[in-house]
Amino acid sequence: MKITVNTPKPRNPIVAACLHRRAGAHRRDGGAQRLLAKRELQRELLKERHPCT
Repeated sequence: MKITVNTPKPRNPIVAACLHRRAGAHRRDGGAQRLLAKRELQRELLKERHPCT
């Protein structure tokens, strides 16, 4: 009787590297844009409260 060992198919290393890099649009995601808008609003409101600075 012959013993055979099934080895898994080797993975493509290039695909694994691409999956770790988040390829796509080079812009902020929704959460970052909301946070930026919130900071700008707070800055504007602070200027309205203290017009002398």
